[in-house]
Amino acid sequence: MDRYTKPAVLLHWLIALLIIAAFALGLTMVNIPGLTPTKLKYFSYHKWIGVTVLALACLRLLWRLTHKAPAYPSHMPAWQQAVAHWMHVVLYVLMFGIPVSGYFYSLSAGVPVVYLGLFPLPVLMAPNPEWKPLLKDIHYYLNMALLASFCLHVLAALKHQFIDRDNLFKRILP
Repeated sequence: MDRYTKPAVLLHWLIALLIIAAFALGLTMVNIPGLTPTKLKYFSYHKWIGVTVLALACLRLLWRLTHKAPAYPSHMPAWQQAVAHWMHVVLYVLMFGIPVSGYFYSLSAGVPVVYLGLFPLPVLMAPNPEWKPLLKDIHYYLNMALLASFCLHVLAALKHQFIDRDNLFKRILP
């Protein structure tokens, strides 16, 4: 059985855990009423995780472009291979699109992103109250698309593990 390389496995699980953390933190922070110190701290943590996910996604994409993924099992129908391929494309697009949309949403609100409170990211746009609601919606709907894609990805992995019993899931396990 072909497996993913160790760096690919590490990046997969690290990014997955960070995305889950960012998503949970995002849901928590937006439900805190008012503008409290805790809410502001959570917003910072959320942004830092997003920047980290974006950086790791860049590394992951570079790794993926230079290291071939293991082939799908020969018994896997062509339509499932095509769906799996396109699901991975969607997940990659969302790994980039969500942090970028959040970054521009923050800038449109006039709030610069300072990674870890130490490294200011470039300000690529001036505050723009007209763009802010659009960028907020884009960030939200991309996250909902990620949630749906993530659930489908996990369900597919579980199907392969417990129904097909084809060991496909083991290729990405640490």
